[in-house]
Amino acid sequence: MHEIVSFADIVLIVAGGLAFALVWSRLSERLPIPTAAFFLLAGAALSEIFPHLQRHASIQTVERVVVVAVVVILFDGGMHIGWRRFRSSLVPISSLGLLGTFGTAAVVAAGCHLLLGLGWTTSGLIGAALAPTDPAVMFSVLGRREVGGRTDTILEGESGANDPVGIALMLAMIQFANSSHGSFLMVVREFALATAVGLAFGIVAGRLLVPLMRVRLPSAGLYPLRTLAACGVVYGLASAAHGSGFLAVFVAGILVGDEHFPFKAEVESFHSSLASLAEVAAFGGLGLTIDLSYVAHDWVWLQGLAVAALLVFVARPLVGSLLLAPVRLNRGERLFLLWGGLKGAVPILLAAFAVLENVHDAKLIYSLVFVAVAFSVLVQGTTVPFAAGRLGIPMRLIEQTPWRISLPLRSAPETVLRVVLAGDSAAAGRRIRDLELGDAWVGLIVREGEPIQARGTTKLRPGDELLVVASAESISQVEWLFAASADS
Repeated sequence: MHEIVSFADIVLIVAGGLAFALVWSRLSERLPIPTAAFFLLAGAALSEIFPHLQRHASIQTVERVVVVAVVVILFDGGMHIGWRRFRSSLVPISSLGLLGTFGTAAVVAAGCHLLLGLGWTTSGLIGAALAPTDPAVMFSVLGRREVGGRTDTILEGESGANDPVGIALMLAMIQFANSSHGSFLMVVREFALATAVGLAFGIVAGRLLVPLMRVRLPSAGLYPLRTLAACGVVYGLASAAHGSGFLAVFVAGILVGDEHFPFKAEVESFHSSLASLAEVAAFGGLGLTIDLSYVAHDWVWLQGLAVAALLVFVARPLVGSLLLAPVRLNRGERLFLLWGGLKGAVPILLAAFAVLENVHDAKLIYSLVFVAVAFSVLVQGTTVPFAAGRLGIPMRLIEQTPWRISLPLRSAPETVLRVVLAGDSAAAGRRIRDLELGDAWVGLIVREGEPIQARGTTKLRPGDELLVVASAESISQVEWLFAASADS
């Protein structure tokens, strides 16, 4: 009987937290504070008020929960971006995701050593933990907003790409820290192996998932569960092969994001909802693991703010400016990208790896990373919409469209395309009759949630959703007309 009552308490706490998260998601539409910031700080406060919560939320338990959450978020983020959007900003995403991770880690490590007097190994671990941006925060802040230009694609793509890179770098750094024969060459070798294997598994998995997701199942509710199971299999196989399972999952999500398969809308809706729940679980759980008494003791919090300032005002602007120099962006877009590199659950997860592996100064590393992340989600995350307005970046909240018209079909509508007009596409701002559509024709336009009859004189606007009927020969031409420019 005692076990039933104890478990009921846990169910009540979890369900109550989820219910409050749903209420907060409604309030957050009017408040600028990101959901991640609230649950991270709320978890930390609850662990201080009710110390027994930390016994039920050990770092190892939370680390496992966050790993699962990040896998779900990365796959959902990859599907949301898709290969076409990713390809259109491949150069800045790749440079920020790979070179930017190393550059940020190096600048933060040097700053921690020179300014705070920490050892090089400890400084390197802090730099590696804080180098990647966070997909949970980025998708939460930008996912409900329509952003003009390519900045949202770059930020979302970077946050998905540099997490696997940062995780591989952190694991290599931990192995270096705990090895008596560690060397920089070993770090490079371990990182290269994890990245190469993860990328290979992701590409293969993405190609295999497409035909698999077209296999019919007996119930519509099973389709989202199939992709969820496939997501776990991809992560597990890549990790078992000593690769980056996170990178494999993200790449697989990108490759299936633009494909057509049965019940795709239901699958995407399921994964988006699951990713939102994963964000709450990750940040709430991580908040429970922090010892606020230790953070307040001996000016640890002040050192954490110094690390945050170094990261936000020195490392990100310095490294980002160099890497974005060859990319065609205006001044406002560059500054917005430099300010929008938000930190979140992944840096704290990386710091948790250091604690679990008992590296030197692990508790200090964890506390400093927590303070820096709290600063990022609370200050940067809150001011992203304000910064967009000041820098001339078009941004608006996407209004919900809860009513949908669906037509059941027995076979895949291969010649019917649903496309969203990109701001820099060849068709933006042009009349339908002036487009080189060949034998294709636009059947319906949805603009700001309202259906519009497609006429030859109708001028298309960025963000318009179009239903296009096209033959197999004209599909590539249609996709080129409405997709974003691939120029870097």
